[in-house]
Amino acid sequence: MTSIGIPTESSSSDSAAIVDVMSTIEKRILWLSTAMIHHANRVRPNPTGLKVGGHQASCASMVSIMTSLWFGQLQSGDRVSVKPHASPVLHGINYLIGELDEKYLTTLREFGGLQSYPSRSKDPDPVDYSTGSVGIGATAPIWGAFARRYVDTTICGTGAGRQYSLVGDAELDEGAVWEAVLDTSVADLGEIVWIVDLNRQSLDRVVPNIAAGRIEAMFSAAGWQVITVQFGELLESLFARPGGDALRTRIVDMPNPEYQRLLRCEADEVRSRLPGQGEGAMAIAELIAALDDQTLLAAIRNLGGHDLPALRAAYAKIDDTRPTAIIAYTIKGNGLPTQGHPQNHSSLLTDEEYVQLAAELGMDPAAPWGRFDARSPEGRVCTATAQRLKRPPVELTAPPAVPTDTGRTPTGTSTTQAALGRALLDLSRQAPDAAKRIVTVSPDVSSTTNLAGWLNKVGVWSPTERQNWFADDPETILHWRERPTGQHMELGIAETNLVGLMGELGATWSRWGEPIFPIGVMYDPFVERALEPWSYGIYAGGQSILVGTPSGVSLAAEGGAHQSIKTPSIGLEQPGCVSYEPAFAIDVNWTLFDSISRLGRPDGSSSYLRLSTRPVDQTLAQVPEDSAARERRRRQVVAGAYTLRRADTPDVTVVGMGAIVPETIAAAERLAAQGIAVEVVCVTSPGLLFEAIQARRGVGGGPSWVLDQVFPADRAAPMVTVLDGHPHTLAFLTGVNRVAGTALGVSSFGQVGSLDDVYRYHGIDADSIVRAALDLVD
Repeated sequence: MTSIGIPTESSSSDSAAIVDVMSTIEKRILWLSTAMIHHANRVRPNPTGLKVGGHQASCASMVSIMTSLWFGQLQSGDRVSVKPHASPVLHGINYLIGELDEKYLTTLREFGGLQSYPSRSKDPDPVDYSTGSVGIGATAPIWGAFARRYVDTTICGTGAGRQYSLVGDAELDEGAVWEAVLDTSVADLGEIVWIVDLNRQSLDRVVPNIAAGRIEAMFSAAGWQVITVQFGELLESLFARPGGDALRTRIVDMPNPEYQRLLRCEADEVRSRLPGQGEGAMAIAELIAALDDQTLLAAIRNLGGHDLPALRAAYAKIDDTRPTAIIAYTIKGNGLPTQGHPQNHSSLLTDEEYVQLAAELGMDPAAPWGRFDARSPEGRVCTATAQRLKRPPVELTAPPAVPTDTGRTPTGTSTTQAALGRALLDLSRQAPDAAKRIVTVSPDVSSTTNLAGWLNKVGVWSPTERQNWFADDPETILHWRERPTGQHMELGIAETNLVGLMGELGATWSRWGEPIFPIGVMYDPFVERALEPWSYGIYAGGQSILVGTPSGVSLAAEGGAHQSIKTPSIGLEQPGCVSYEPAFAIDVNWTLFDSISRLGRPDGSSSYLRLSTRPVDQTLAQVPEDSAARERRRRQVVAGAYTLRRADTPDVTVVGMGAIVPETIAAAERLAAQGIAVEVVCVTSPGLLFEAIQARRGVGGGPSWVLDQVFPADRAAPMVTVLDGHPHTLAFLTGVNRVAGTALGVSSFGQVGSLDDVYRYHGIDADSIVRAALDLVD
């Protein structure tokens, strides 16, 4: 039985009844999506005159696909990523099945109302995936499939369900889409189904060279099943008549713009244009001569993506052993007066066209928000759909406790990057329940980012166990043991894939109630490449820890191409994220554990750690031996800053961060030798310090106590700030007590060389700090 209570293998009369009911629902969804956008732009007062916008044509091309999917295909365990510009269609469906109150239909793109694009965190109705940035929403269900399987194999069962992506054809121009499709691990994920809305239009035009064959070949080459829904039942019936082969060839071979132009023609003009000039022209002309005008116009518009039986047949062919791409031919603006127009992407119906559409669909433009009578066939289908898609409420498993301190004080010389791997191993010993929830991910840099020890301990995640052919090789240090219980995932060298996966792993607490602690590691110079999808994942509720390492011009021998400059600013400015740049190994422990404790909860947040490969003498940290003093230091570290060297009455304060802290200490000692009292402050989080300043000024509600402890007013002095990154990152600190200051940092592309040469070139060496301090004191 199908979900609407009619046998799948039904008689032709039953099938016709299903199609009739679905067609009525389809028309109502077209109306609702169009009316929502019309109200937002033409009815709701707009005192500022600023464009509101909306995409009536983009919605219309998806109505048939989404109607057939929701009302005849989806199950409660399925999840769907809706292409951004079709959000009103999703809201219209949710309204008809009782998941959205009528009061919201007039609030599209209004403050506090329905969002411009589907949003898990801000829309009032159910949304499976936040979309809006091209390519990110399309690939999210791939990473959602990884996340569900990971929870299944390492924590508990989550049930079954397909992961659907509704994708516009122009979205396939985005390279990140193909990075995800081509990842070798994706070919095993049979629950993934993409439906491509092939309307052959972009924002500005009809795209002349969108070739469905090429798209199909690319999906097939990646190991996907490809199902093409090209024509509907009416056209297929015409192809079976004499002259039908010529008609099929003519339509298939016709350039996209020529076909789109036919959609704007009346019947007489279609009769003259459609046959063309080829050898089959006469046969086509004879075939269409037997059709009345209404049938002819319906036939030229009868593409598979708007034919409910054709779509139902395509869904029945889905092979759950591998990913599936359904290529559905559609018309942008189908059913609207603007259908097929090359510039209809953002166009809005006029008031006259809106009234005309209402008449065609049997709606009242003065009372546009009607639901179906619950006793009608359509109303019963809506009720049955709501019941079928109902999910049980998510019961959140409380995240396991994360220790704040291992009690170990690192000694000798070490790097903050190496400290990451050791901290994870410490956690696995001291808090195994918390460590069990950790999953690390990296783009083929596990060994070079010091994760080898952790990886050897926990193994690599794989849906099935694979033999490690190097297990008995004594010279192999990194043991690549792939099994369903592994806690490390590695994708190819594609940072956008990495952070997309992190976002979905970080959202498992909200989808299935099971928190996962994802920690992604990549080279810091490439953080900017991955920033947009990571930021979007945070917006959608995915909480994760991004570790950028190695970082800065401290990568001296790598040269300017691999020396990150702006990433400290990114950490400072990224919403929903706490950023840390620790100077010492113990700072890594404390900030990492605190960051993990923020994950997997409704009030949680993501974190960004910027680490370095510069070896640093760990005794410079001067960690207090007294337990209370040590805890005080730890609290300051996770709050953003601590005093590393104190002066009784400072003449100048030197503020350093990360890899540059040894230079600040060296400069302080040289200044002290000249009789200048220097206080040294180590900043771990510029973002938290900025929030503290804002809170002190009454903007924001965060704590400000760290300012009183580290930058007390009675110890205010001129300030030098220095970091391995852009100087403006710390420049605001002079405003804490309104003192004079100099901001040192990196503001130009780097140079290859020794560490001393590179630091000297950028003016962040001890000499530069001493000179800046002397200038301020004088």
